[in-house]
Amino acid sequence: MIKLAIIIHVLSATIWTGGHLLLTIVILPKILKTKDIKGLLNFEMSFEKIGMPALFLQIITGFYLSYNYLPNVLEWFCFSSHISMHISIKLILLLTTFALALNAKFRLIPNLSKGNKLNIFALHIILVTILSIIFVITGLSFRLDIF
Repeated sequence: MIKLAIIIHVLSATIWTGGHLLLTIVILPKILKTKDIKGLLNFEMSFEKIGMPALFLQIITGFYLSYNYLPNVLEWFCFSSHISMHISIKLILLLTTFALALNAKFRLIPNLSKGNKLNIFALHIILVTILSIIFVITGLSFRLDIF
């Protein structure tokens, strides 16, 4: 069951991170140049159909895997071992991503047409993309001992 969870986790991370890389590298520069807020929102709505389920699967499989590797949940927050350090980092990344998503959903997206909110939203997109890459590197480090 753990191997299946890892496969689902990695595939979901591929979708989530790949979608954000596409958005940041290909779509966002065009949006910023043309100020095409509608185009950005269209991409966001399209990506949410596959990106949000992928994120949800990452969260579920992440907790499942964390519990299997370190059943004492209190140790997840200790940074006391290789495993707990990686779980702690992933939880911090998840909470940061969640905070950025809430801010974007409830504060930025409804006000995109007002002032410079597009630039702030672009910064959010870039930050979530960076966090996604760090998620992947942290996951790899869990197995490959990168840090």
